[in-house]
Amino acid sequence: MPHINPYLTFSGNCEEVFEFYKAAFGGEFAAKVRFKDTQTEQPMPVDEGEKIMHVSLPIGKGTLLMGSDMPKSMGAVTPGNLFSISVNTDSENEATTIFNKLSSGGKVSMPLQKTFWGAFFGMFTDKFGVRWMVSYDYQQPS
Repeated sequence: MPHINPYLTFSGNCEEVFEFYKAAFGGEFAAKVRFKDTQTEQPMPVDEGEKIMHVSLPIGKGTLLMGSDMPKSMGAVTPGNLFSISVNTDSENEATTIFNKLSSGGKVSMPLQKTFWGAFFGMFTDKFGVRWMVSYDYQQPS
């Protein structure tokens, strides 16, 4: 059964925002990765290296508040792309089924593929303008 988490996008202040949320909700980050610490296909400009590629903050039982800064190469953050809905699945097959059904008639920005962070992952905007991320993590929590 898939579970859904909000994914927020920022223009360079993601770390500040998530430190604020962490102070409000408590707890510790499950992940906090900077662009400079990743291996991407295209080199990241030096001035964007300190920005957040991915951060996740557990809130309550089973919910993650996630976010990242948007690299300049992907355009500007606007009210329409400030958030995505992240769907985490129990298998590659489930990820593929959900991805294909929800992206039908929409625009795929990253096809489903195996990633360097250990997930089968893809992104798209559905035909109604809602941004989605679909993921199956190979390292399942025990």
